[in-house]
Amino acid sequence: MDILALVLLAVAAVFIVRSVKVVPQQHAWVVERLGKYHTTLTPGLSLLVPFVDQVAYKHSLKEIPLDVPSQVCITRDNTQLTVDGILYFQVTDPMRASYGSSNYIVAITQLAQTTLRSIIGRMELDRTFEERDAINAQVVAALDEAALNWGVKVLRYEIKDLTPPAEILRSMQAQITAEREKRALIAASEGRRQEQINIASGEREAFIARSEGQKQAEINQAQGEAAAILAVAEATADAIRQVAEAIRQPGGEQAVQLRVAEKGVEAFAQLAQKNNTMIVPASLGEVSGLIASAMALMQNAKVPR
Repeated sequence: MDILALVLLAVAAVFIVRSVKVVPQQHAWVVERLGKYHTTLTPGLSLLVPFVDQVAYKHSLKEIPLDVPSQVCITRDNTQLTVDGILYFQVTDPMRASYGSSNYIVAITQLAQTTLRSIIGRMELDRTFEERDAINAQVVAALDEAALNWGVKVLRYEIKDLTPPAEILRSMQAQITAEREKRALIAASEGRRQEQINIASGEREAFIARSEGQKQAEINQAQGEAAAILAVAEATADAIRQVAEAIRQPGGEQAVQLRVAEKGVEAFAQLAQKNNTMIVPASLGEVSGLIASAMALMQNAKVPR
């Protein structure tokens, strides 16, 4: 009896183990019934028919990174280029992933390599370095279309390295060095050109400032001279008006005549002092008349009115 109980217990344990399945999160198990696809188990507890149902495939639904081996590609300008990358994909249909391909990982890897060679073969070497994003997008589009039958979704592809031959690298480095030297020379010439422009602009502004200052000085000087002439003219006009006013007063004409006579006598006296030659008037009567007029005016001035 003890042996029979142990056998029954062992059989029950086997039945329980083969019938009760616990699927982890983010996993999917494909179940076959008598060798034919039956169902896909989702995360959680599931019951199977022992010895009739069996778990044939187990898939992870997480995003999977796949390293694509490096390969040599030929560019459009016949340059060898070593390329390697990494591919990210995810199983979206466990049934197709189980029966669509014998090994969808190998299929995706091979398709990624052949697609990459085809894309790079249509590009020149310089463009392969400039258009990495475009290459990645084209690889993803080609793989995603083909991977639908395999129950796989290709999320993205990233090129890790693009390595040309050593000779090409040296020539590219020389080209980069020459380009940098060219930019340096252009920058230096632009600096000298800007310096000359700044100097010329400064000299022009300084000349304009000096000419404006000289112009203002001349204007000020002219205005000062005009003001002086105007002041002299006004003073002369005032003096003339005063003299004319004095002449119109009683005895004014006699005073003027006396003053003229005095100036005439002084002029003759000065001429006589400065010259050894005696100067005699052409008409002595004029001198005597002048003196007589002066004496008469003086006498008239003494006579009280």
